[in-house]
Amino acid sequence: MLTGCTILPLGPALAADCGSTAAPGLDWTDCTKRNIMIPGSELEGAKLFSTDFASTDLSNSNLKSANLEKATLVRASLAGAAAEKANFSKVEAYRSNFTGISAEGANFASAELQRSGFAKAKLTGANFEKAELGRADFDDAVLTGVRFSLANLSRADLSHATFEGPIIFDHAFMYLTRIEGLDLSAAQGLEQGQIELACGDAKTTLPAGLNPPSGWPCPPDDRDN
Repeated sequence: MLTGCTILPLGPALAADCGSTAAPGLDWTDCTKRNIMIPGSELEGAKLFSTDFASTDLSNSNLKSANLEKATLVRASLAGAAAEKANFSKVEAYRSNFTGISAEGANFASAELQRSGFAKAKLTGANFEKAELGRADFDDAVLTGVRFSLANLSRADLSHATFEGPIIFDHAFMYLTRIEGLDLSAAQGLEQGQIELACGDAKTTLPAGLNPPSGWPCPPDDRDN
């Protein structure tokens, strides 16, 4: 039996300050910040877990090492943002604008990114494992060392992406994924079944042991369907 002990009540958990202005390290957990214009915001290391940024302009913002897990980014703009090592896991980001984002080492695992634009994005070492990337556009994006393991790349366009060394596709679903002109000779995890579903051309270079299907090249994709 314990005697002479005083049990102190636990203090209240620190609550997010949804009324605060953008600042490095702030806490906007579960806050609603939708349909607002806050381009150029300084949010490095911010706690943005489950924050609602739907249709918000965060272009050219500093999101380095910020935690946006489960945030809502539907139709939001992060164009030109600095987001190195940011956590975008499990975000909802349909039709969002990531054009020109610098997100080296960022985590997009299990993110919903259908029809989002990553043109000219710098994504070296980014993780898209189990991400939904149907019709995502990676035009001129840097994809060196990117992991697409178990990702859904249906109709995604990688055809003008650039990368050096390996890029990982193990168990990715690649139905009509555009890989025209890509040198995939160092790609890891690619199997013949994935190549049969994808869309390459005579300039697509495949890893040793894989062969281009007789159905290449695919017809042009109607991006509106």
